[in-house]
Amino acid sequence: MTPLWTAAEIAAATGGTASADFAATGVAFDSREVGPGDLFVALTGDSTDGHRFLDQAFAQGAAGAIVSAGTAHPHVRVDDTFAALNDLGRAARARMAGTVIGVTGSVGKTSAKEALFVALDRSLADAVHRSVKSYNNHTGVPLSLARMPRETRVGVFEMGMNHAGELSALTRLVRPHVAIVTAIAPAHTEFFPDEAAIADAKGEIFQGLEPGGVAIVPFDSPHRDRLIAAAAPYAARTVTFGMGRDADVRAVEAMRLPSGASFVTAKLGDRELSFTLAQPGMHWVSNALAVLAAVDAAGADLARAGLALAEMGGLSGRGARFLARVDGGDMLVIDESYNANPASMRATLAVLAEEPGRHVAVLGEMRELGDAAADYHAGLAEPILAARVETALLVGEAMAPLAQALEARINVVHVPDAATALGRLQDLARAGDAVLVKGSNGVGLSRVIAGLGGGT
Repeated sequence: MTPLWTAAEIAAATGGTASADFAATGVAFDSREVGPGDLFVALTGDSTDGHRFLDQAFAQGAAGAIVSAGTAHPHVRVDDTFAALNDLGRAARARMAGTVIGVTGSVGKTSAKEALFVALDRSLADAVHRSVKSYNNHTGVPLSLARMPRETRVGVFEMGMNHAGELSALTRLVRPHVAIVTAIAPAHTEFFPDEAAIADAKGEIFQGLEPGGVAIVPFDSPHRDRLIAAAAPYAARTVTFGMGRDADVRAVEAMRLPSGASFVTAKLGDRELSFTLAQPGMHWVSNALAVLAAVDAAGADLARAGLALAEMGGLSGRGARFLARVDGGDMLVIDESYNANPASMRATLAVLAEEPGRHVAVLGEMRELGDAAADYHAGLAEPILAARVETALLVGEAMAPLAQALEARINVVHVPDAATALGRLQDLARAGDAVLVKGSNGVGLSRVIAGLGGGT
């Protein structure tokens, strides 16, 4: 196996000094994730110091470490380990001769990133690299870059933000050839005056485009023109996707199948592609159109991308489905536990609406919504009723306005935490139920999923 990094390459990239020769096949900064052959980056912060975990990392098989303090283990010593991680990411990007795709958006960015990976991997097997999990911030992005094999032909990187200026820095690190904004919606509104400001912050992704780069923006968004204007100084070409007739990549037809999947016919200019989309919901149709636009911009095979989308399974925390055993049989659980904002709540409630059986919604509070949080929560009442939810199990203090809005209209159970929610759900669940579990990640609804036998 070709090493990902040698000690000499790490030293050259970071300006550090190597204590010994070693070769690493992976990179990690969380000692719990270190495996045999990995390079461990000992990051320091306000509440932790990776140097405390060096012995653990090497006991788990680390090949070497990046450190800023003395150690007897094989290492490259630098002044600042966080700066060194960024330097390593830059070096990985510099030596990669293929195509880089950057993805951001208020909703759908992780799902689109994963769909892009499977779509591209179908025709470029073992030559596509993507950021794992939701490693999309100031530490996750350079880590994902540093993990990119030198032979990669296409790299797909998710970038997130909750303050203005953050994406500008990340995209200049990634330097994408193709940059996607999936959607603009109320998220992190605690830190922005309005949705237009969120669009401006997401539009920063275009600032890192390489010469000749392609910007991909949602046609149906009210902020479409704002995003197009943000891309104009940096993109050689802007491609729109959506349902509107004038979108560059548009869905001519999107028909729900009995299985819950969608049959989609998409037009890309004068070309037409029909495919089955395994993931249910119109929000996934939008994701798929963005994916096709990026696959086309990268020069990859559209037909094979369509086949991959037909076979793509649900993502843990983002639409995975499983059957949970209850008295008398099974209930369907839709795992959307990873995160939530008003737009994604509405989208997944619409998916629940299409399921047979009694509908139960386990909904955790939505965070970082600022002064409008009460209105955003109460505003979920109508989508919940439209989804024919019989019992709403609401988790967290911020759900109080929604509980009040639903009072006397459906059965409402309002609980303080995920552990209590699991117990109440197990008490009220019946065979044949369809249960949606969704909330902001900090609420911890993944514990409900785990308690039902799902998750990874």
